[in-house]
Amino acid sequence: LRILSALSVQPSTVTELSEQLHIGQTTTSNHLRLLRHLSLVIGTRDGRHIHYSLFDDHVSELLEEAIGHLEHLPGGG
Repeated sequence: LRILSALSVQPSTVTELSEQLHIGQTTTSNHLRLLRHLSLVIGTRDGRHIHYSLFDDHVSELLEEAIGHLEHLPGGG
């Protein structure tokens, strides 16, 4: 969810996400691979870099619903 949330703000590279979220680049890359496989994110090549973004507006809506759900759980929000 943290990766999806970051990408809802702006497209980012693996390096940018890794630094922003304080997780390793390998872990970030593996999570992005899974999210791509699930059609939740898309990667756009720009030279040597790939900028990841949410697949479409439906993913943004799903993300908002998931965060809203978590906020209503005991200890959430």
